[in-house]
Amino acid sequence: MNAIMNIQIRVILTTAPLAFALATWFPNKVSADELREAQVTQVIQDVKVLPSGAAPRPAALNDDVRPGTAVQTGTQSRSELTFKDQTITRLGEKTIYSPGEGARTIDLGSGQFLLYVPKKAGGAKVKMGPVTAAITGTTVVGNVAPSGIVEFTVLEGTARVRLDSVGQCLLVVAGQKVIYDPIAMRLEDPVEVDLQQQQTNPLVTGFRPLPSTPYMNVAVENQRRAAAGTGGAELARAVSASGAASIGAATPEQFLAAFSSLLVRYPQAEICDLVGTAVRLRPELADRIVVAAVTGSRPVRGYSKEAKDFKEKEMPCDWVQCIVDAAIAGNPRMANEIINALLQAAPMLRECLGEPCFPANQFRPPLVISPINPATFVNSPEKPPKGD
Repeated sequence: MNAIMNIQIRVILTTAPLAFALATWFPNKVSADELREAQVTQVIQDVKVLPSGAAPRPAALNDDVRPGTAVQTGTQSRSELTFKDQTITRLGEKTIYSPGEGARTIDLGSGQFLLYVPKKAGGAKVKMGPVTAAITGTTVVGNVAPSGIVEFTVLEGTARVRLDSVGQCLLVVAGQKVIYDPIAMRLEDPVEVDLQQQQTNPLVTGFRPLPSTPYMNVAVENQRRAAAGTGGAELARAVSASGAASIGAATPEQFLAAFSSLLVRYPQAEICDLVGTAVRLRPELADRIVVAAVTGSRPVRGYSKEAKDFKEKEMPCDWVQCIVDAAIAGNPRMANEIINALLQAAPMLRECLGEPCFPANQFRPPLVISPINPATFVNSPEKPPKGD
């Protein structure tokens, strides 16, 4: 158990302001129907298009791929498909892929894939056998093996991975991998992976640079900082300046004052890193740390038009979600308190928050139906009891 907790603590800091909200809206210029279509933008060796009701044919640049059409890669072959909103799907060797029937749903029958979804481009779902991942503004890689084992890794941003058959849902952050075991029929706990090594994946290096490359580089740096334990020393100095003997001995007010003093000089790209560190050090203050991070670095200005400007311009939704995810990763048991505290402080940010997963890797509590107790029944007024 301690080993698992240590892994969870270390990966808190890998979250960068690259996270996403599980939004269901789409940009005005790109309709949901258009997002069900992609074009082939790169073909490497043996790649085939499999139209519904027609014979397979070699794939060519600019081929359209719509629902009902699949793409298949052969041995040592790869391909890239691009949606109209610049979402990119890359396929490794021996992979079968098709757009799902729903808008922005990708169905991976088998093989390897990389998926990049631009920030604010709308939500996307990846179906990998019984496993579904929901992502927005994120770069992920995955693999569906012939044995049924599913591997899913987040390179930057966050994802929510679900096994709906048993009600599992996991929050997976940058630098984490989750595995579905078809024998155990459950999602395993997320484990930490080396993001620097992940960038040598042929689906990253064997194509043109991804638009998310800067975000992936930040995620690599955040992981390095987490491994080095940086951030805690700065908080310790700030707490000392507030008059407390140590972080553990500081009152909540002293610790939050120290945390807030760092917010004003921390780069935006490292705010989530700081939030994760603060929650790791004082997990019982996770809800108050999130509120301080959101309202302290970018003041809330009320409920008028300025409030909408605050959300859209001064604090993008992906940043809000990143702060929340970093805090929940640090103290999963306070997920509800974290979200409720944020919404009380800044109700206008409700649309920024995605659907939460369970705070721990567990099955959805079963629905328990109580046995019928005749004593709880009352006689219907339409049919009064018969007399003796």
